[in-house]
Amino acid sequence: MLLSWLLASCALLWSSASIAQSIENVRVWPSAEKTRVVFDLSAEPTYTYFTIFDNQPYRIVIDFQNTENRVDLSGVEIASDVVRVIRPSGSPRAGTSRVVLEISGAVAPEVFPLGPSGNSGHRLVVDIAGATNTSQQLPAEQTSSPAATSNEPRVPRTLDTVPIRPLVIAIDAGHGGRDPGSIGPAGTYEKIVTLAVARKLAARINADPGMRAVLTRTGDQSLSLAQRTSVVRRERADFFVSLHADAFTTPQPRGASVWVLSKRRSDTELGRALENKERLSEELIDVEHILQDGEEDPYLNRAFLDMFRDNSMADGHEAATIILDQLGRVTNLHRNRPEGASFGVLSALRTPSVLVELGFISNPQKERLLINNNHQDRLANALYAGIREFFIRNPVAGTSLAESRIQMHVVARGESLSVIAARYGVRVDTIKQHNGLRSNTIRVGQQLEIPLGR
Repeated sequence: MLLSWLLASCALLWSSASIAQSIENVRVWPSAEKTRVVFDLSAEPTYTYFTIFDNQPYRIVIDFQNTENRVDLSGVEIASDVVRVIRPSGSPRAGTSRVVLEISGAVAPEVFPLGPSGNSGHRLVVDIAGATNTSQQLPAEQTSSPAATSNEPRVPRTLDTVPIRPLVIAIDAGHGGRDPGSIGPAGTYEKIVTLAVARKLAARINADPGMRAVLTRTGDQSLSLAQRTSVVRRERADFFVSLHADAFTTPQPRGASVWVLSKRRSDTELGRALENKERLSEELIDVEHILQDGEEDPYLNRAFLDMFRDNSMADGHEAATIILDQLGRVTNLHRNRPEGASFGVLSALRTPSVLVELGFISNPQKERLLINNNHQDRLANALYAGIREFFIRNPVAGTSLAESRIQMHVVARGESLSVIAARYGVRVDTIKQHNGLRSNTIRVGQQLEIPLGR
């Protein structure tokens, strides 16, 4: 009995110690300029947040770590045209309180903590731009965020003026830190090559106003597979590419290849996602407003994951085919079509993912090429062109690339104006007139602007 009492007491003490703070109150202050949501906390907040603007309802998701929510969110008075609903959501991990703000437009919030002041304690403030027809004003004690010091008038953003977002491309430089990867005959580390090409690819993507690059590592760091794939889910990436350099026991093999996740491995990852509450919450976050209407249904969870997984695998295979075509223009190919394999780094169920072997670092000639700055540029340009072409063929609604009325096309071998016109669904005469062409003659590598209709 004494032992049981001691164990129970220790468990209670541990449980209490693991919760460092609590949400004590939630206040909403709408105005003609913005709506401010204030979370009153018992201690300095530890939090992360992200937005979901891919579909409606538009959401801001805030995770308060080591925090207990003591507020009945259904009873919070909102009275805002910008914030529609404030509600709890399934916790991604023990000790975390997740709060979801459903908002009227895809408006990036300003989120910042405030320390104790006057009669107020620690707070987390969420400002969302947009007008509410109300005479309520922000209380004097609530200071502005550091980013809100400009005197320029802020234009309220509504559903009619939803900001278009760039495509998010996650780039993984294979290996790193204590893991050098394969080592070439002259001592070149694979991790050095992959990071160099990843940085060049990121620069190329970031130079495109329709895209934004996210690197899993920016330096010589050691990362676990879980850390690499968590970047994809955290950033809500539209595409994931992992870069590597192949190796073999003999120096003869050469050429690039592109790999996608095998069906067997994807089944394994789907099962793991269903068993891991935190990962399941991340994978299903943009449909959790549907799932929350009833009790947890493992069959419905699996149905959603199956649908997401099948779509991303099909898209990944198509993207791999396009990327291979682009790589074949700048380097030898070891394999002419995508291959499936059990690569753990391709485990994201929601995001089209590919693994690119840039060439055989074990081949002395290819090793020299892989560390050549110009060759790295060509590889990065080919990867960029392949990814961009995939999203031109498969536009993502709400992204600037999908909304663009002008698309750039680089003429490939075997292409004619009629072939290009058929691909984009426009007339040959339209392309000629827009680009000032006097004949149907075009050359490989020529850049054409393709005017697209809405």
